[in-house]
Formats: sequence, structure tokens, C-alpha cells
Amino acid sequence: MAVVISMQWSGVTPEQYDTVRDAVDWEEIPAAGGQVHVAWFDAQGFHVTDVWESQQAFETFLTERLAPAIQKAGITGTPETSCSLLHRRFIAPGVSGAA
Repeated sequence: MAVVISMQWSGVTPEQYDTVRDAVDWEEIPAAGGQVHVAWFDAQGFHVTDVWESQQAFETFLTERLAPAIQKAGITGTPETSCSLLHRRFIAPGVSGAA
């Protein structure tokens, strides 16, 4: 069953996020089971909301691809993370790709 993974990570900069994104290259080589990724920054820090086909799919991606890139980018600390079962997903017609 699909899950929503939410993270909030104080102290992560847009430059660090871009470094990790470039290293993992998930936009060119999508993660198995990854469905939607949204990221933003505000006064509390870095935020991510993802939809994954399962928690296991996310954990595999984290272990194999994401965690090594986070470490290499010099990001420290631990994000506040939650995982919830997806109830409903809607993507507006005509919306696709990265932006």
C-alpha cells in the first residue's frame, strides 16, 4: 500500500539539497517505488513530502542511494520523519515532470 513520507530537517540548505539531488540523480534514474517528490524551504528549514509504493521501497532507496549522498554532502543531524498510509492522490491534468 502506498505511503506518504514527510521530513523536516533544520539546517539543510538549498545548495546541500541540490548537491544530494545531483548525486542521487533521481530525476534521470527514478527510484523504484518512488511516485511523487515535493521539496521546499522555510524558516523552520528543509521540508520534503514524498509518495512511495511502500515504506520498504523508501527504506531501500534511503539505504542504497540517499544516505550515502547525504553523508557525502556533509549534512548532519536527523530529520523529523513521519510515514502514513496514503488515502488519496490527485495529480491535476497536464502536470508532469520536474520543475
